[in-house]
Amino acid sequence: MPDIEMRFNRDMLVLSAPVDEVLSRQGVDIEHDREFLSLIEPEAVREAYRLESVAGAQCLVTNTAGITAARLAHVNMEDRPLELAEASLTVLRSLRPQHIIAEIGPTYLPIDASSATSLKQNRDQYADAARAFGTSEYDALFLNGMVSLPDVQCALMGVRMAYDGPVFASIDVEADGTISRRDQPIEEAVSLMAEYGASVVGFATAAPLDETVELAKRVRAVWDGPLLVQLAVRKHDPKQGVATKENPYYCPDVMIEAATKLRGAGVQFLRATGAATPSYTGALVAASAGFDVVAQA
Repeated sequence: MPDIEMRFNRDMLVLSAPVDEVLSRQGVDIEHDREFLSLIEPEAVREAYRLESVAGAQCLVTNTAGITAARLAHVNMEDRPLELAEASLTVLRSLRPQHIIAEIGPTYLPIDASSATSLKQNRDQYADAARAFGTSEYDALFLNGMVSLPDVQCALMGVRMAYDGPVFASIDVEADGTISRRDQPIEEAVSLMAEYGASVVGFATAAPLDETVELAKRVRAVWDGPLLVQLAVRKHDPKQGVATKENPYYCPDVMIEAATKLRGAGVQFLRATGAATPSYTGALVAASAGFDVVAQA
């Protein structure tokens, strides 16, 4: 695999959509079995990722969002993070993608920002999750779905205790640029990501396209490194016919315009999430592959 850092601020790249939607349609209980499935049904997981690979995703993202000890404890698997990490990486390696990105999701533990003990406990959760991936062949760690400014801080501090390679960091935001369910602006989150060692900063949103483009421009005003935008698909509904505020990314065709406009705003990494299928990934690839990142004045 080529060094992904050599492509920063150069090539437009698309991350694979979560395989949750494809697996859910096959009857998988994603909330309880996402990580476990890589151990017991690796071929089913591989087939879901193969569809993303065929769609053209240059970066395949592991299905390990719940790999922190706190999350694994809910499914009685807190003693198996190393096994789960290796199982997911093995599936992706078999497909020989250009890049493999190892995902770590939020712990969802409460954080008392005024308590050193609370911050340390959360930080250590992320450090242990990063260590679970060991020195295997992957290109970057991906802190995805961070839920607050203290969460961003703990996550980056933790992974930087265990890993000195590229780190992607992404938060979920509303259309007005505040962190979902928090009164914290996206600019503060991005500045914190930069301070604590993120290599790529990003956000995920279900906001309409024009508002998402404006959010990207706001990030660009405080960050000149690689930028990731994840578009959350609320419902795949081609019969809807037109984008609405409630469901702006209703079909894969919408992603053609989205990729073009976001590239124009200086975005390098693109991803469809939520109810996205491989067709959404394919549309993002079709509109961005072969293009360079647009330099911002």
